[in-house]
Amino acid sequence: MSEAARSLLQRWGASFRKGTDFDSWGQLVEAIDEYQILARHLQKEAQSQHNNSEFTEDQKKTIAKIATCLELRSAALQSTQSQDEFKLEDLKKLEPILKNILTYNKEFPFDVQPVPLRKILAPGEEEHLEFEEDDEERGAGAGSPNSFPARVPGTLLPRLPSEPGMTLLTITIEKIGLKDAGQCIDPYITVSVKDLNGIDLTPVQDTPVALRKEDTYVHFNVDIEIQKHIERLTKGAAIFFEFKHYKPKKRFTSTKCFAFMEMDEIKPGAIVIELYKKPTDFKRKKLQLLTKKPLYLHLHQTLHKE
Repeated sequence: MSEAARSLLQRWGASFRKGTDFDSWGQLVEAIDEYQILARHLQKEAQSQHNNSEFTEDQKKTIAKIATCLELRSAALQSTQSQDEFKLEDLKKLEPILKNILTYNKEFPFDVQPVPLRKILAPGEEEHLEFEEDDEERGAGAGSPNSFPARVPGTLLPRLPSEPGMTLLTITIEKIGLKDAGQCIDPYITVSVKDLNGIDLTPVQDTPVALRKEDTYVHFNVDIEIQKHIERLTKGAAIFFEFKHYKPKKRFTSTKCFAFMEMDEIKPGAIVIELYKKPTDFKRKKLQLLTKKPLYLHLHQTLHKE
């Protein structure tokens, strides 16, 4: 075993034990966080290219299945339904497998599947997948043409070069208020600029996964550089923010809610905008507020003009 592989297994093992200890002690928030962090590390390793990994393809499949189980346990801790949920004693059966992953050659003890490359879905791609119970969940704007190249979530674009007399916009996504903020797994926000027909005017960008969850807020503190000078945006355009999170049971990323900002709202300083129920309505025809509670998307705008 290489030093790199040994170090990885030691870190994973320590994180696994820390999570199950929190779980056993009833410290559920801490257990959920530990499980989700470890699951992301395992998924990243499982999806790494062969030449860059310390593990074989079969070992990576097993690692990915362990990650799925961690997320199932995390979801169980957040659910009020105890029936048929993934139990702590089930999860503990996986510790020796993870510890001895290089020699493990038996059938995996649970009927789960690795999550298929969920971290590198193109922005909006999950809208084409039937990950919810009804047809509406595919999204009102799913038919937008692929005018721009797909990007890996978490890869933001740099600011455009400045031009005399033209204005560029930087939007800082500070935080979003949600009543169940602490239950969202791997939350991120997709930002797009659409015309009145829901057609993309700029490349779509995804934020990295949120920095932290605290009380009723998910914190991002990330800058988005709008990829067109404000003067060149068409009349009636709007900037959309889709809040997305991962659902372990369905093994897909889901849009939870969305918000948008119209052109007359572009001005320097802080702004809070309302949250609407999914599916995302890029044409802004049938809008329904997510909640009557005072929960919003908190942004800060910076204008750059030569």
